[in-house]
Amino acid sequence: MIYHWLPAHDWDGAAEQVVAPSLALEGFIHCSFLHQVERTATSVDKGREDLVLLVIDETDLPLAVEDCYELGEEYPHIYGPIPISAVTAVMPFPPSDDGSFQLPDGLAT
Repeated sequence: MIYHWLPAHDWDGAAEQVVAPSLALEGFIHCSFLHQVERTATSVDKGREDLVLLVIDETDLPLAVEDCYELGEEYPHIYGPIPISAVTAVMPFPPSDDGSFQLPDGLAT
């Protein structure tokens, strides 16, 4: 499984697929492995209160695991839209009081 967070209104408005802005800008949709979610979400979207976390079955998706920005860490990237059928769960993803993100109940390791 891989993970992608986005504004709840973008998920609510998705019909058959999720198309993140990064697909048009960079050619892929940014995702994370479970161990990367908290740190990356906090770094990118600290304090943002309108997010949901998608749990995605990456089987049959155009996926590459790569370090595009020379960060010393590889992340999963989906090179196309995310079909709704690949999303196995959608979870509220609010920040903690300090603005950081914690994995939702049921995902915490």
